Amino acid sequence: MSTQDSTDANRVHIFDTTLRDGEQSPGISLNAAEKIEIAQQLARLGVDVIEAGFPIASPGDFEAVQKIAREVEGPTICGLARAQAPDIDAAWNAIKDSEQPRIHTFISTSDIHIQHQMRNSREDVKKGARAAVAQAKSYCEDVEFSPMDATRSEVEFTAEVCAIAVEEGATVVNIPDTVGYTTPAEYAKFFEDLYRFAPSLKDVRLSVHCHDDLGMAVANSYAGVLAGARQVECAINGIGERAGNCSLEEIAMLIKVREDVHGLHTNINTRELARASRMVSRLTGYVVQPNKAVVGRNAFAHESGIHQDGVLKERETFEIMDATEVGLDSNQLVLGKHSGRHALKDALEQLGFVVDGEALNQAFKRFKDVADKKKQVTALDLEAIVSDEMRERPQSHELEWFEAEAGSERKPVGRVRIKHPSGEVTSGESTGDGPVEAVFAAILAATGAEAELREYHVGAVTGGEDALGQVTVVLKNENGTTSGQGVSTDIIEASARAYVRALGNLLDGSAIRQAEEATSEAVKENAP
Repeated sequence: MSTQDSTDANRVHIFDTTLRDGEQSPGISLNAAEKIEIAQQLARLGVDVIEAGFPIASPGDFEAVQKIAREVEGPTICGLARAQAPDIDAAWNAIKDSEQPRIHTFISTSDIHIQHQMRNSREDVKKGARAAVAQAKSYCEDVEFSPMDATRSEVEFTAEVCAIAVEEGATVVNIPDTVGYTTPAEYAKFFEDLYRFAPSLKDVRLSVHCHDDLGMAVANSYAGVLAGARQVECAINGIGERAGNCSLEEIAMLIKVREDVHGLHTNINTRELARASRMVSRLTGYVVQPNKAVVGRNAFAHESGIHQDGVLKERETFEIMDATEVGLDSNQLVLGKHSGRHALKDALEQLGFVVDGEALNQAFKRFKDVADKKKQVTALDLEAIVSDEMRERPQSHELEWFEAEAGSERKPVGRVRIKHPSGEVTSGESTGDGPVEAVFAAILAATGAEAELREYHVGAVTGGEDALGQVTVVLKNENGTTSGQGVSTDIIEASARAYVRALGNLLDGSAIRQAEEATSEAVKENAP
């Protein structure tokens, strides 16, 4: 039976790879709890498939995929696997508890990969594809196959390999532009030729997976959809390997806004797009550029007087979308200074957070701290506060106390007290060119660690003089590169929180990273 939805041939399925391809972005280091938080938001967003990770890559990846499969309801939960038996076994064991499991297996069809990376032959590729799909099919009904680097492959050979996958039971065939090389016209022609050389592809759902190396990921994905594909592989904020993937929010709104042209639609709840974007940005440390389409801070801002005049008279004069359609209107007042725990819990549930017990106590304490300093506590403030508290993990380094002294006629001094995973508490003191640098140096002194500050970003959660500050820090040492985030009405405190979390990610995960490094890097660099 074909998986192409015969009852709704105009529906485009959204396959989200934020937690797999997106998490492979340099500096991103999500733990299992953070991945589940993102996966739950993706379910609220209405994505059809969540590619939860690459289970064979490391025990950490396996654990996260398994937890998502067990805890997240609604979307199909997918695990990625090379066309190798151990990969497919690992993928199945990670996703088998999902209500709707899918194994996604891949092998390259481009001669440059076959000769220089895989060092085998086209016959080996065909045998590998056949065996991998057959093995995956023996585990679950829903199997996706990808010919990696398809757009730089000979189309007849790629079609032959795809036909083998369909013959063995693949239900979805994905055509990846792995290195972001193709153009919309070339991609559309590639699909046309695939259908001609492999007629059986009309019996399954075709998918697109486009990278943004030449800034064409959304355009190429759209071209593939117009050519017959009914699944788009994409990521929140377009994160992913190198220049990233097709942006989920952009392709979703393109399909929605221009339905008059193509007659297609998705099941995406677009009002959840902005929240998904903010969550992924906050947890990954990847800041969203102000002029980012759909979800950027300036996406619905008008500087020109002519534009402002037009929008005031009639919004559609200069806006092709309404900010409410993507959830950018969610900064309304939620709670007052004297609100209690019950009111906070109800407000958080309206925002999609289910918080009880000690987690609610922590969130309430932070809420009161913020409410004492802010005139208004908005939905965006609560979202930032709770996400910030949820990042506090057991067995992690924690900032217990800090102090910064600064003035125009003396060198700034920072003092901190850090609680280690063992329970030990240490103090540190140092100077710096500014109070933030002094506190950072004090944290290194307290932990005895070494790290290089690679990036430091400061932003405001909302507008106004009393806005919460949100800081992202990216650190690097011999264990790798990772990020940390902090939120506070005090920028120095937010900075210290972010730095401790980034440093903790490096220190807490060093043993695991060293044990997994050889396997993880070798596996992830060979993904579509």
